[in-house]
Amino acid sequence: MKTLLRTLLYLALIVWLGAEIFFPIVAAVTFTTLMPDTHAAGTIVGHLIRILHGTGMVSGVIALGLLALAPAWNIYKPRNVLAPMILVVLMMLFTAYSQYVIIPAMDRDQMASGGAINTNDPANPYTADFNKLHNRSEDVELVILLLGLGTVVTVAWAEAHRDLHQ
Repeated sequence: MKTLLRTLLYLALIVWLGAEIFFPIVAAVTFTTLMPDTHAAGTIVGHLIRILHGTGMVSGVIALGLLALAPAWNIYKPRNVLAPMILVVLMMLFTAYSQYVIIPAMDRDQMASGGAINTNDPANPYTADFNKLHNRSEDVELVILLLGLGTVVTVAWAEAHRDLHQ
């Protein structure tokens, strides 16, 4: 049972971080492939980021649940799971911020500009705001990735600490 719990925890983290790492590549390929039609590329990437966020939230709930169960099943000591749990909660909060604050604001800017954003027209106030939000979205995704890497490090530390003290 202990091996199953640790495996599921690692899998939840791998899925979330793998998606975070792979997403910018998919976005770049999408925009490069559909270069003349940035609206279509943006629509595809918008759908994909919503999937990324959903995947992250599910993975986060699973990771939190497994980390919470780990001390009860004598897998990790309670104090050793505190740091990874805090990091996962922060990852989920940043994901929710992007999903429920940034993306809806970007959608509003897009609709207010007539349904398509020309990111090369900084004189348009909707475009300027959209570009600002897009940059913030990229920063938030980077923070989520860095928090995820921190989570992996703290789980590895808990694992090593468990092995040394059993």
